[in-house]
Amino acid sequence: MNIFDIYLDNIKKSLIDLSKEGLVKLPDSLDGINTEIPPEKFNCDISSNVGMVLSKINKKSPMDLAEIIIDRLKNNDPFIENISVVKPGFINIKLKPIFWTNFIQEIKKNSKNFGKNLKKQKKNYLIEFVSANPTGPLHVGHCRGAILGDVIANILLFNNHKVTREYYVNDYGNQIVNFTKSVFFRIREIKFKETFPKNEDLYPGEYLKDFAKNIILSNKEIEFSNFDDISEKLTSLAIEEALGLIKKNLNSLGINHDNFVSEKRLVQNQEVEKVIEYLQKNKFVYKGKIKAPASEDDNNWIEREQLLFKSTDFGDDKDRALQKSDGTWTYFASDVAYHKNKLDRNFDYLINILGADHAGYIKRISSSVEALSKSKRKLICKVSQLVKLIKNKKPFKMSKRKGDYITVDDLISEVGKDATRFIMLNRSSDAELDFDFDNVVEKSKENPLYYVQYCYARIASVFRHLEMDLINDVDIKNFEFEYTSDEIKVIKKIAEWPKCIESSTNKLEPHRIPTYLFELAALFHSYWNLGKDNPEKRFINNDNKITDDKLIFLKVISNVIKSGMNIVGVSVPEKM
Repeated sequence: MNIFDIYLDNIKKSLIDLSKEGLVKLPDSLDGINTEIPPEKFNCDISSNVGMVLSKINKKSPMDLAEIIIDRLKNNDPFIENISVVKPGFINIKLKPIFWTNFIQEIKKNSKNFGKNLKKQKKNYLIEFVSANPTGPLHVGHCRGAILGDVIANILLFNNHKVTREYYVNDYGNQIVNFTKSVFFRIREIKFKETFPKNEDLYPGEYLKDFAKNIILSNKEIEFSNFDDISEKLTSLAIEEALGLIKKNLNSLGINHDNFVSEKRLVQNQEVEKVIEYLQKNKFVYKGKIKAPASEDDNNWIEREQLLFKSTDFGDDKDRALQKSDGTWTYFASDVAYHKNKLDRNFDYLINILGADHAGYIKRISSSVEALSKSKRKLICKVSQLVKLIKNKKPFKMSKRKGDYITVDDLISEVGKDATRFIMLNRSSDAELDFDFDNVVEKSKENPLYYVQYCYARIASVFRHLEMDLINDVDIKNFEFEYTSDEIKVIKKIAEWPKCIESSTNKLEPHRIPTYLFELAALFHSYWNLGKDNPEKRFINNDNKITDDKLIFLKVISNVIKSGMNIVGVSVPEKM
């Protein structure tokens, strides 16, 4: 039950009636009209911009037009307690207490679907996220984007869309050659006591010793004497080890991908050549020269004729190279082929989650998707900004053995999966995030995860005291009661849950969910604390019983908390 949708429909119906009576002129579309959560300073429940939207076509001031509309709205709706107009022309609606009782009754009937938009057409999404090079464990830099992609998938699934989670494995190119050589030298170090070479192109991480040991134990028939003789086989084994570790890291975060797509396989299947042929046929490529990037010295830059994609036709700042001077394909060319592969699988929307260092890549890959789909399908890119780890109010570096970075496993072993997921989502992904270890272990409002989990645990404690199971449905037949103003504050926040889901889905902004859950928990804790001084506010009365209004009140709050935490991928313990 979405009260904002209900009142938007009511407003539109009233407008149609007013239009038939010649009192209001309507445009061809009423899409610009909305119903929103009003600012807290106004003592009301729903606000609408209808007066301002229709002001011009009616040649009336928004205030005067709104006055005409509010008379009709109040006459048509017995649940409106008060309706007013505030500058520059917003209509503010306050509902009677009985409305909220009916609201609770309705969401109890439809508890499984509360928050979902069942009217909107369902789409098929492909979300590509993480896609870290398969050369070692995931680090904290990957962690935020991994959680962002996973929770966006959860939100879309909650709204009954179809979602495929995908990981693009960059297992082709020079970095894989250097990675395989690094594994080879670690194997030589273990088997033949040779010193690992000092070479800046090699991967020095201690984790490679584990890869090397596993490969030695499982492949006793390989001699490991000459790199060139075994490079292809060893590459396959090394990638398998790296992906195994990456999948383990992801699993510890509660993340499982549906597909792992290999760049090497795309190249071997000549999908790059095929997409280049397609672009040539449609005149999106040409032979030309690229000027030196801003980061390069013009004197050191050698202009070479290359095969270029016309990304400037789609708003990019320059055309992009598809082929290197030695004739091999650029990373961008492989990426274009991969996105052609995505398009060929007929998803409605493609979503890419990119790290902060790839923000500059968005325009060129979006341009390629526009060219490949003839502008019919847009690629949606979300950037996951940097995470700063803070402890004792200072930048924090944990001890580690994985290389020169902090790994996902390091972080989870320090604070756990729940805290990692919740805090990583606690701010918009396009803003840098401070991950403060001191706050994460606090048992107070300073730790938003604890604050929300404690809300659920408090509710569970009431049900446990009454020897009732919180998971089971609550059987209430008589809803002849009205909630107090303190209780309605909490219920109004519950009514915002569908709005939160709608915004999170439409804008692909999952940080809205932990923010909402924290706000709901804060209102609940404030109400709970009223019971310390006022026995009427306590959930369990002097007869060791609970009234129906308070029982369903608690049940509905717990359902929303659990629903939201499930989307975030975080547990809701019944005891803390």
